[in-house]
Amino acid sequence: MAAPLRGFRLRRAGSAQKFGVAAGSLRGLLRKGCRLLQVPLAGSRLCLYEDGTELSEGFFRTLPPQTELVLLGAGESWQGCVSDVERLLAAFHSQQDAVVKAAQKLLSDEQAPRRQKLLADLIHNLQENIAAEDRQEDSKWFEGLESRFKNKSSYMRYSCESRIRSYMKEVNNFISNVHPTARDAYKRIIDLMSDKLKSAKYNGCYFDRREEEAVRLCTTEGWFSCQGPFDRDDCPCKHSINPYSNKESRILFSTWNLDHIIEKKRTVVPELAEAVKTRDGREVNWEYFYQLLFTIDNLKLVHIACHKKTGHNLSCDKTKIYRKRKQTHEIS
Repeated sequence: MAAPLRGFRLRRAGSAQKFGVAAGSLRGLLRKGCRLLQVPLAGSRLCLYEDGTELSEGFFRTLPPQTELVLLGAGESWQGCVSDVERLLAAFHSQQDAVVKAAQKLLSDEQAPRRQKLLADLIHNLQENIAAEDRQEDSKWFEGLESRFKNKSSYMRYSCESRIRSYMKEVNNFISNVHPTARDAYKRIIDLMSDKLKSAKYNGCYFDRREEEAVRLCTTEGWFSCQGPFDRDDCPCKHSINPYSNKESRILFSTWNLDHIIEKKRTVVPELAEAVKTRDGREVNWEYFYQLLFTIDNLKLVHIACHKKTGHNLSCDKTKIYRKRKQTHEIS
């Protein structure tokens, strides 16, 4: 007895148009689909639109009516709806102006707030001027900034320098908490750190996309990726941002944090002060503290949602607080 007919929604890979086809078996559906969509029967297959699983006769019988299927010709493949996403992204890249115009037309007629936001964000992102570097190429990006900034990278470098300078200021201001007998030594260390920071240009290279890959935290296009909370190796939400793209992203990037893994206020600075106080003739390894305070040895760039305010409960490496004394050997 022939199996009862069931309806399915059939489409070709790379096409959004769907056709209703009824069949009682996989072979019957494949024959009808190939005839309808003009695909050679030899080597053809059917798979689920959702995840690309290819159909067998047994699996076909378990499918509910109106399941969405993709008809593949010989040599073709389908990886599920991710294939549509890839096609969509390719269209955005190759037909960007057309996509913007279409989205603007849809937005003008759209009433639903959620869809309005999605369309507005899409238009905003597609109109980014990421490649532009100089003020005259993207004047909107520079709105609200001082005229001394002639290009994007110079401002981004200044933005990073300002953060590092603020850390130095905190170290300097802590001197009032240092034991009076240790303040002169603490001040000498501050001076050494300040000189090193000046020579490194306050590590502004971290935000400068023109810098070498080894020292910047972004791609050559200016994309920054969240490095995740202090207690993780990566960002669980895959946050990313390109402050070089538009004014809004530039402003939003200021909410991202250069977070100290071993905490600056709770741990590193107090430990430095204590090391100076109890040095007892030993030489404080100020360069170790410099690395913890001002370099990516102990700094992670994190999205505000990944910036945990709780105590990190991490301590400095006790073996690195003082410089090791050189061993001298007497010759008998």
